[in-house]
Amino acid sequence: MNPLRTVQTRVGETIFARVAGDEGSARRDRIHLAEGPRRYGPDSAIQRVHADASMFVGGMRALLLQSLHPLAMAAVDEHSGYRGDPWGRLQRTSTFLAETTFGTIEDAERAVRIVRAVHKRITGVAPDGRPYAASDPHLLRWVHVAEIDSFLRAHDRYGARPLDAGGRDAYVRESAWVARGLGAEDVPETVDELNEMLDMYRPELRGTPAARRTARFILLNPPIPLAVRPAYGLLSSVAVSMMPRWTRFPLRLPYLPITEATAVRASGIAVTTAIRWALGAGPTVQDGREAG
Repeated sequence: MNPLRTVQTRVGETIFARVAGDEGSARRDRIHLAEGPRRYGPDSAIQRVHADASMFVGGMRALLLQSLHPLAMAAVDEHSGYRGDPWGRLQRTSTFLAETTFGTIEDAERAVRIVRAVHKRITGVAPDGRPYAASDPHLLRWVHVAEIDSFLRAHDRYGARPLDAGGRDAYVRESAWVARGLGAEDVPETVDELNEMLDMYRPELRGTPAARRTARFILLNPPIPLAVRPAYGLLSSVAVSMMPRWTRFPLRLPYLPITEATAVRASGIAVTTAIRWALGAGPTVQDGREAG
């Protein structure tokens, strides 16, 4: 193996290990190679989006955007343990996305049932005195729309093969199954409906101390090796640049329009291309897709 290929393989394996965990290879094989019918085919919009390196940007943006709902943020802050075990939470999330996107129908439905059962046990009272429940259909829909909006926008800008208008609507429609399975109601099925729903939630959103702590943790204090921090810094700046302007002050995020339009966007292309290149030599699935 030539030296460049060796470096590529090591980087890909490191990224995969962080996202998927020590048992990631075994889970990948179980998900992708299990026999049985799938809900989505290899040409589906959802597989195209969720297999792309742009998911790294979209995932970070989704966490920042989701944190703006005080009740959803309270549930995460008090129950998820993301600061104590951030990689564990990331690995569980990536496994769930892989199972529901690439797994058999049986495995995907089982994954949804497990998460739904966990949500039923998560209740509490937010700092503003309002009760919350992770199983609340309204909160579940917010988490869903913030997530798919982030994944789709990141893929539009940095994906290897961006979707056309019909494909973007197909992605929103295909991703709705998981949201409904978890208990969300009246979920969007087109991009127009997605945009309308995001606007509908805006009066409920604000920056809380917990949301700002989360943003600082994600962007400035992640538990990663020093050698990886420069690349992570690029990734986080790209995610911030994709946040709507109205979210910047509540989360105390910078807004530098000229820099974001040029240098940051170029960095986004570079970092997602590098991740895609690195994972190209890392663990892959039978039909050549990157592991979810």
